[in-house]
Amino acid sequence: MTDTEVKPEGEEFSPFQLAARLARNDVADSVEVINQLSPEDAAATIELLPNDIAIEILDKPELHFGAEIIQALPRKHATVLLSGMSADVAADTVQQLEEPARSEMLAALDEATRATITGLLSYPENTAGSMMTTEFVSAPSNWTVAQTLEHIRQVERTRETVYAIYVLDPVTRRLIGAVTLRRLISGESTASILTLVPTTGPVTTSPLVDREDVARLISKYDLLAVPVVDRGGHVLGIVTVDDIIDTIIEESTEDVQKFGGMEATESAYLQVGLGEMIRKRGVWLCLLFVSEMLTASAMQYFESELEKAIVLTLFIPLIMSSGGNSGSQATSLLIRSLALRDVALGDWWRVAIRELPTGIILGVMLGVIGVVRIVVWQKLGLYDYGEHWVLVAVTVAAALVGVVTFGSVAGSMLPFALQRVGFDPASASAPFVATLVDVTGLMIYFTVALLILRGSLL
Repeated sequence: MTDTEVKPEGEEFSPFQLAARLARNDVADSVEVINQLSPEDAAATIELLPNDIAIEILDKPELHFGAEIIQALPRKHATVLLSGMSADVAADTVQQLEEPARSEMLAALDEATRATITGLLSYPENTAGSMMTTEFVSAPSNWTVAQTLEHIRQVERTRETVYAIYVLDPVTRRLIGAVTLRRLISGESTASILTLVPTTGPVTTSPLVDREDVARLISKYDLLAVPVVDRGGHVLGIVTVDDIIDTIIEESTEDVQKFGGMEATESAYLQVGLGEMIRKRGVWLCLLFVSEMLTASAMQYFESELEKAIVLTLFIPLIMSSGGNSGSQATSLLIRSLALRDVALGDWWRVAIRELPTGIILGVMLGVIGVVRIVVWQKLGLYDYGEHWVLVAVTVAAALVGVVTFGSVAGSMLPFALQRVGFDPASASAPFVATLVDVTGLMIYFTVALLILRGSLL
C-alpha cells in the first residue's frame, strides 16, 4: 500500500491503522489520504492522531473539507484543534460551519482566540483582511539583533512565518519597517535591529484591499509576506506568499470554469454534489441554448436564399466556427490582460483599433485557405460547386473576413463591457462569445451572399 492509499483492495476501513500510518507520514501525503475519506471517517481518524499532527493536517489549504471534519469531532476536541490552527485557516473553517455548530464552537474558544477569529470574520470575503494571519514575528526597535533572534527561537512554533520580522515603535507600536531573517542572521549580535531596517518605507496594504491586488503587490516587490496595517500604521496581520499561491490557484480555477461556460464551483470536483453540479452547469447551458435559438431564427429568415443556393449551407459550420474561434481568442487575451492590469477600462478604444486590423488580416488568411479549398475540390472533381463556383469562393472568402473581424472586435470589447457594468470579465466565456458570433456570423454570411450572388444563384 502506498503512502497516499487509504486501504488495500477489499480490506475494511480501520481508523486506528490509518491514524498509526498517518502519524509517520509527511503531512502533504496525509492530506491526500484524508481527502479520499468521507468527513465522518476523516474525523474518526483525525481524533486518534496526536494534536500537533492533526492541527498540521487541518491547517493545510489542500484539505477539501476541514469544516466538516471539525463539525464531526467531539466539541471539546474540535475546540482544542481549532485553537491550535493558524488564525486565518481557523477563521475560514469557522465561517464554513453551520449553525448552531458555529456559535457553539466560538463560545467554547478562549477569549483571545475567539476575538482573533471574530475580527478576521468581520472583513469582507476575498480581501487582505479576510485572508491575513495575526501570527507574525514583531520586535520593538530598541531591541538588539541577539534579543530578536532569541525571541524568534521562543515563538517560532506559534508563528505563520519567521522569515520576515516587523520592527515596531516601542511606544506607539506603529510599523517602522521589515527585516528579513537572512539580514538578521548576518547582522552583529550587539547591533540594534533598527540598523538593519531598509531606508525605504515598508510595503504595506490595507485590510480592505482585494486579494488579487495583494498578489500583485507581493509579486511586484518579491516579498515573502506583506503586512496589513490600519490607518494608524499598526500591523493587523500579514498575508504570506503561500496564501497568495492558494489565491492564485483558486482564482485561476474560477476563471477556467467560467471560460468553459459554467458558474465556478468552490469545492473540488469529486466533492461537488449532483444537485450543485447540475445547477452550476445547467443554468449557463440553458442560457446558451436559448441564445443559440437565434441561430435558427437567422437561418429561417434566409430560408428562401438557402433554397435557391443549397451550396451555401456547406460552408455554414466553417463560417460560424471561424468567427467563434477568433472571438474566443480575443476574449481570452483581454480577460487575462484586464486581470493582470496590462490594460485598463479606458484602453478599450486602443484595443478596438488594434483588433480591427488584426481581425481583417486573420480573416484574409482564412479566406485564402477557403478559396484554395474550393478551387482544389472543383478542379480535381471532388465536388461540383456549380457554374458559379468562382462567385461562391469569393462569397466564402469575403464572409470569412467579415465574420472573423467582427468576432475579434466583439470578443475583445465584451470583457470591457462586462467590467464596466460591474461583472467579472471572466463571465465572457468562450461558449458565450461563440454563441454571439454564431448569430451575427450567419447574418454577415448571408448578407455578403446576397450582395455577391444576386442575379446569379440568388
